[in-house]
Amino acid sequence: MDNTPGVSGPSGTSATSTTWSAAAPSATAAGLLSGKVAFITGAGRGIGAAAARLFAREGAEVLLAARTEAQLKAVTEEIGAAGGTADYVVCDLADAASVRAAVDRAVQLYGRLDVAFNNGATGQPPGPLDELPEAGFDLVSAVNFKGPWLAMSAEIAAIRATAGRGAIVNTSSVGSLAGNPQLPVYGAAKRAVNSLTESAAVTYGPEGIRVNAVAPGTTLTEMLHAWDERSPGTIEQLNARTPLGRAADPEEIAQAAAWLLSDRASYVTGTVLRVDGGMCA
Repeated sequence: MDNTPGVSGPSGTSATSTTWSAAAPSATAAGLLSGKVAFITGAGRGIGAAAARLFAREGAEVLLAARTEAQLKAVTEEIGAAGGTADYVVCDLADAASVRAAVDRAVQLYGRLDVAFNNGATGQPPGPLDELPEAGFDLVSAVNFKGPWLAMSAEIAAIRATAGRGAIVNTSSVGSLAGNPQLPVYGAAKRAVNSLTESAAVTYGPEGIRVNAVAPGTTLTEMLHAWDERSPGTIEQLNARTPLGRAADPEEIAQAAAWLLSDRASYVTGTVLRVDGGMCA
């Protein structure tokens, strides 16, 4: 039900040589993520792009990663024009070498890694599980489950080697918290991410690395709009199930991720935080 940008695609990685690093405005200096280096997957659109803009406004130096270079470039330039510091790297989340190279790029650019937001994902055509082809199952599993595992493995190594302590947030979904007849494999992959998040929190907490997840409800992203076009009335039906009576703007999800990554959430780890307008209450 959330809707994160699709980042699957041909294997491989490439990086730009341009870093947009205009002087940050004074208001940003005291931001929620001031002084931190942040790595964001799925950052070309939707929640990931909103997070990139927000994290930069909150004082972080940001590296954006996703599959589509044109989208990444546009968001990076927007951040630079607003006075933030950002760069981007093209990355396939299903490819281990691509993910490692993307995380390494953050350290090459900024000298360290403090926080990471593993938001990238790909959707599935809505419908019963027996109607999803095996290739679709493999794609959803590779990007939405294996992808966060690959990313966390690389991020933990980078945090250990540089900042020493840090925080990671994964994007889950309220669709992972109960039966999900319309998005069964997507929901299952996101439920696996919840378990991975909790296990990582227990494993790496003693090192000072916190790991949490956000579980968005209905969120106005490209993925959700595409679903609504295929099945008109979907957004209206989801809103009717939401006590706040509306869908979230992507930045509302990004705000929750920013808080979890910040030092203000210093005693929060192993949590799957619902950001769903009360849908699961």
